[in-house]
Amino acid sequence: MSAPTTALTNRGTRKTTIVLLGSLIPVSLLVGWQVLGDLGYISTLLFPTPLTIAEAFGKLIESGELMEHLQISVTRAGLGFLLGGGLGLQLGVLVGLFRQTERALDPSVQMLRMIPHLAVAPLFILWFGIGEESKVLLIAKGAFFPLYINTFLGIRNVDNKLFEVARVLQFSRFKQVIRLALPASMPNILLGLRLSLAVSWLGLVVAELMASTSGIGYLMSDARQFNKTAVVFVGIIVFAAVGKLIDSFVKLLEHRLIKWRDSYKG
Repeated sequence: MSAPTTALTNRGTRKTTIVLLGSLIPVSLLVGWQVLGDLGYISTLLFPTPLTIAEAFGKLIESGELMEHLQISVTRAGLGFLLGGGLGLQLGVLVGLFRQTERALDPSVQMLRMIPHLAVAPLFILWFGIGEESKVLLIAKGAFFPLYINTFLGIRNVDNKLFEVARVLQFSRFKQVIRLALPASMPNILLGLRLSLAVSWLGLVVAELMASTSGIGYLMSDARQFNKTAVVFVGIIVFAAVGKLIDSFVKLLEHRLIKWRDSYKG
């Protein structure tokens, strides 16, 4: 067997092993859950079996109801992330580059960061109603802080000698940001991006469960009122699956953009 063929075989074996290890616990739990439900050891009203949940999942897909609500939820989360994450990135750059801006703005930002989502959600509904504005702004509030903090820390962790070289080369402030600050702080920014997307998706749950007439959160809330527990589990699975897909995409982006880093792989 040639060396390239052996390498491909070894790579395929490693991937298979990773998939099997990752599937071991979930598959075992699902099988145990199904068996205990069929034998009557657990309440199927509170914990519908995986087959019952799969059946509800299929019906929602077939009716088109699931995709309709999912599209609305993804749009809300995306708009909230773009608004909050975009502002967080810009403000993080400003505060990271200018110490006076840090002194003026950072204390207020840190105080706002400590306010929980559930505390401001009723106010947002009171101010902006139960329409899209309150939901998008609530998601934006959560998305703002991870990108702001990580961008600020990333810029402050850049080696000062690089800025000295940039001044010797007579880089303008704009050029310092584009050519030096942002590329050097990219690991922190990507971490902030990953956390902001996760918080946006979590904030979506709060927004849709509190006051909504559409979206996955509304689908779950409506199902809870009519004791359709299987549909509630479908909503949980959809939230988890989409969140994982988003996180995997950012991890792939991170691998592509900062593959030059020689970091410990475990």
